[in-house]
Amino acid sequence: MNGQRASSKSRKLSTRPPFERIALVLQGGGALGSYQAGVYQALAEADLHPDWVAGISIGAVNAALIAGNPPEKRVEALQAFWEQVTSPPVGMPSLVSAWLGRVVLDDDFGHGLVNDVRAFASLTGGAPGFFSPRPIPPFLSSPGTIEAQSFYDVSPLKATLERLVDFDRINSGEMRFAVGSVNVRTGNFTCFDSTTDVICAEHVMASGSLPPGFPATTIDGEQYWDGGLVSNTPLQWVLDTVPRKDTLTFQVDLWSAEGEFPRDLISLDLRQKDIRFSSRTRAATDQFKRKQRLRRALLHLMKMIPEGELERAGPEINLLCEEACEKVYNIVHLIYRAKAYEGSSKDYEFSRRTMEEHWASGYDDALETLRHPEIMERPTSIDGVETFDFADKTPG
Repeated sequence: MNGQRASSKSRKLSTRPPFERIALVLQGGGALGSYQAGVYQALAEADLHPDWVAGISIGAVNAALIAGNPPEKRVEALQAFWEQVTSPPVGMPSLVSAWLGRVVLDDDFGHGLVNDVRAFASLTGGAPGFFSPRPIPPFLSSPGTIEAQSFYDVSPLKATLERLVDFDRINSGEMRFAVGSVNVRTGNFTCFDSTTDVICAEHVMASGSLPPGFPATTIDGEQYWDGGLVSNTPLQWVLDTVPRKDTLTFQVDLWSAEGEFPRDLISLDLRQKDIRFSSRTRAATDQFKRKQRLRRALLHLMKMIPEGELERAGPEINLLCEEACEKVYNIVHLIYRAKAYEGSSKDYEFSRRTMEEHWASGYDDALETLRHPEIMERPTSIDGVETFDFADKTPG
């Protein structure tokens, strides 16, 4: 596969980083998800194997492929999935796409045109092993039926997951696994976690049940939609879970919050989509840094209280004691930054060539990030939290 790079580019770590936990957090983003596969390949080659993997939507699928396979088979499972779902659909859109690819792919306009045709092929033909269009449009189906809830059938994804993912391994506790969804009835974000739930294919599918394309997924009598409707990353779930641990987190985002002001309606649609799904990761990490600074300050003050006084202070002090901590966190951002020719259809453009481009981009970005040894070092700042984004070109 051209999307994978030679392992000789990666350098194995001589020792495990000095953190109690290594977490891999994967954002939602449809066809952009092969970027995450490239990132994981580079991490695996460096011998950086996560203790906890958490995802939303396509990030949940990639997380299941990682957690549901032994370390030596994970990249192979990711490759099998992404090659299957980007197999060319049969029909005229595929033929037109191939012709355009040979004729006009050399400039951004031509490349964008090819991508739009390929995205149209995915809309009309689906993605093999992932989703397929319903023969009857939902507005012509009987209300209350699953056919009336969505444009696509996702039963192919269930079969693919059950073929490529060992759910017994996920539930064994070897690696913690979590995926985020939204309860349709309550509107609340729900995280299915292998420490509290017996994970199966439905939990992964629930995390990616984005309406009206895909139907809600039923689990224990409740219906769930894509977790990205509330939060497109489970980062907060990972950081706030107790007991807290020193954590090295790789946060892999598929949408960039930063971008240029749109110049027309097409770029406007793309810009609002980037903002909507970017999850405002920087705002979340800034808020977390403030919380950790308060927790560490609280711990420092509590150490100044004479022994025995805490016990006589009442339940309020016990509540504060539970919040006080001095754990440290490194949060490493890897964010896919779309090419100039990628439009608002980039998350459903399931062509093989584009998938390989995304995979290669993730692999290269991860290699560049791993060249910075400071991400492996425990932070010494007052809040005990350091954030890194080596691809960020923002001034200051």
